[in-house]
Amino acid sequence: MYFWINIILLIIYFVVVISCVVVVVSENKNPIRALSWTLALLFLPVIGVIFYLFFGRSLKGKAMVSRKVRRKLLEKSRPKQHSFDNSGLNADQIQKVKLAHNLCHAHLDRNNSLEIFTDGKSKFDSLKNDIRNAEKFIFIQYYIYDDDRLGNEILNLLAEKVRQGVRVKVLYDHVGSFSTKNSFFHRMRELGIDSHPFFRVTFRKLANRINWRNHRKIAIIDGEIGYIGGMNIADRYVEKSPEGRLWRDTHLRVQGPIIESMMYSFAMDWNFLRPDEEVKPLEVFKCKERGDIDMQLVTSGPLDTWNNLVLCFQQAIASARKRIYIQTPYFLPTDALLKSLQGAALSGVDVRIMIPEKTDSILLGFGSRSYIADCMKAGVKIYQYQPGMLHAKTMIVDDDFVTTGSVNFDFRSFENNFEANLLIYSESVNRQMRDIFFEDIKFSRKLTLSQWRKRPASEKTMEALVRLFSPLL
Repeated sequence: MYFWINIILLIIYFVVVISCVVVVVSENKNPIRALSWTLALLFLPVIGVIFYLFFGRSLKGKAMVSRKVRRKLLEKSRPKQHSFDNSGLNADQIQKVKLAHNLCHAHLDRNNSLEIFTDGKSKFDSLKNDIRNAEKFIFIQYYIYDDDRLGNEILNLLAEKVRQGVRVKVLYDHVGSFSTKNSFFHRMRELGIDSHPFFRVTFRKLANRINWRNHRKIAIIDGEIGYIGGMNIADRYVEKSPEGRLWRDTHLRVQGPIIESMMYSFAMDWNFLRPDEEVKPLEVFKCKERGDIDMQLVTSGPLDTWNNLVLCFQQAIASARKRIYIQTPYFLPTDALLKSLQGAALSGVDVRIMIPEKTDSILLGFGSRSYIADCMKAGVKIYQYQPGMLHAKTMIVDDDFVTTGSVNFDFRSFENNFEANLLIYSESVNRQMRDIFFEDIKFSRKLTLSQWRKRPASEKTMEALVRLFSPLL
């Protein structure tokens, strides 16, 4: 009797596995990703199926908000894109602009100003000061909002603005803020702050939501000031750990018409979570011109038809003639991006990639290091940042293009996360970012291929194993 029960269960299990494999192959246009999931399903009994149900399903083609709402938001916040004939942009820049616009209606916002922050203290001091001076509204969206000294300091400032009659709305990612107690967010709401988790994970919806993260870090104040970059609200950006390590990140303070694009992004996310309560974009007034910097806000997510930021990155790399400098906490590129970087280096472009020497994730560290030899063989220069956790997400191309924001150079950011990056068309910003890159090089160790090959066999084996499943990390 037990024998036949086991046989039936085994048959059912294999039917489930084969069904999952069929779905994986049909859903994933990327053969490497499909192969990784197939290996996991076939060689990790039970665990592979569970992992696929939680982390392998695709959301592409599903609508974040209704077409009616999206059209309404677009009409109110996105003016018609004008001709580029008299834009002053060169041919390569125009090609980048057109790609981003066709991917996600990213409008070219002209005549903006920006300030670059590379340390948490300066960035959060500036943010807190702008919050204190807010008169109309404060919209904040962060992947992680910690219940620590910094988190409570910002919470108290927001509560004070609510008492003054300022509208305050906060979005945080439920998975990203798992370590923050619910009581902290309950207190936030009790103080009058309209706050909500993105994709709230419940037991009933666990498999449908735990893999999708809103990784964006955006703040908008009075429709006049915006913040975007890689920093979360957490003490580790402003205080050293007991080991003396500090998180090094990049964040921007922007002013000008780009705020309209940031408002549109926030409105889309808010309308998705709160369809009964519309957040209107900046339809009453147009943001004043503040400088001479042209930029686009490109958002991406698992619901999009295209992998927006992957295509923007590939196009930028393909257009490079002089240099490509990349800073990222995790380096797990798609096969197309890896080939693009190798091709650029082999054609004489100065390609440099900076990653942290020690990451906050052992698994992602092994995965990142598995690509280093392939890059160095093609002439890519690899640097390991040593003072702390390098969390900056920046790519600098030639003399007039920079992109920075929330997206890491890895599969999760490109395919599973909701992300937001600025594409910046400016020689002056490019020069500033290059100076920052070379300042960080002073605190980094340049790797050589001969030294890298002498690593212990155990490390190479672990890296090779993790590499097999890198599309799933």
